[in-house]
Amino acid sequence: MKIQVVRPGELGEAERDRWRELQKADPSLDNPFLSVEFAVAMDRLRDYVRVAVISDGGRIAGFFPYERHSFGIGKPLGGFLTTCHGLIAGPELKLDAKALLRACKLSVFDFDHLVAGQPTFAPYEQDVRPAPVMDFTQGFDAWLEQVKSNSPKNLKTVRYKERKLGREQGELRLAWSTMDPEVLRILLAWKSDQYRRTGRVDRFAQPWIVELTEMMHAENASDFGGVLTMLYAGDVPVAGHFGLRTATTLVGWFPAYDTEYARYSPGIVHHLQMAEAAAKAGLHMVDMGKGGKEYKDWLKSGTLYVAEGRVSRPSASAAVHWMGRTPLNKARTIVLDRPSLYRAADRVLKGFGRVRTSMQQQQESPNAVANEATGAR
Repeated sequence: MKIQVVRPGELGEAERDRWRELQKADPSLDNPFLSVEFAVAMDRLRDYVRVAVISDGGRIAGFFPYERHSFGIGKPLGGFLTTCHGLIAGPELKLDAKALLRACKLSVFDFDHLVAGQPTFAPYEQDVRPAPVMDFTQGFDAWLEQVKSNSPKNLKTVRYKERKLGREQGELRLAWSTMDPEVLRILLAWKSDQYRRTGRVDRFAQPWIVELTEMMHAENASDFGGVLTMLYAGDVPVAGHFGLRTATTLVGWFPAYDTEYARYSPGIVHHLQMAEAAAKAGLHMVDMGKGGKEYKDWLKSGTLYVAEGRVSRPSASAAVHWMGRTPLNKARTIVLDRPSLYRAADRVLKGFGRVRTSMQQQQESPNAVANEATGAR
């Protein structure tokens, strides 16, 4: 085995074609975050992006995209932005993981959404978690029947709100895979507001993430592209989503809605309509990602699995990294495993978000406190 480390942008067309060939050959790799196009885009924006090209007998056997940070700390490509990572290789390829890290000049590689069961990393998996999917391989109607079986009450409630939204706000229409940059701007503004409102870090406060999203929106090849959907009531946008796709799989990424219409649950209404549009477009699956919201449990009709774990070589930086990361990872797993704890944590974050938003508004308006005290509006 020969391992050469380069930047994704340095890969030639033959190497990129080999990447695509390996990805298509293994169904577990059918995820746009594992596509060469995503790696090349990340490389344009971040100088720590690398890919190990693994050759065997003069033929490329695999690719390992990753990020190399200070002190040899390795992270998955895209880090907290992505929901899947791993080796792009045949399922039979097994490397010495520590030797791979050595070739990549990494002291540690921490992963939390790795394709489960890859032979190279399987010995280092500490937890394997389900990622629910909407599976349309038997058709949209078969998927909808599964959703109804999962929770007939939820489906009935959403369909009622869907009709109510259309009746009171205007006829509903879903724009599938729109290329309009203004629609993307609206969606990202909603998402930023959601992050702040719920106490999360606003990812779109970082210009490079906005630029990455815009770059992905412009992609529209047969095997890879961005998919922007928007649900309208009349002519008014009320809920949308931006995700990435391969030829057959759409991955959930940035869903958001206008809170003015929250009483209609427009996000879930949008998801149902998006599912139908995705099936009509020939997609086989929508990957909703692991953990999080309860709606995934009743929209799912299948499950993929991703692994959490850590590979390290003996070093001071790896030891420091372990001390800083392990307690946090354990706490996160405990919370995700217990719905009551997840809901409590979510409420706390939302409360924090409301307080922070209020403080920001007061800082932006020096007279806000005085106006509120006197009843001025």
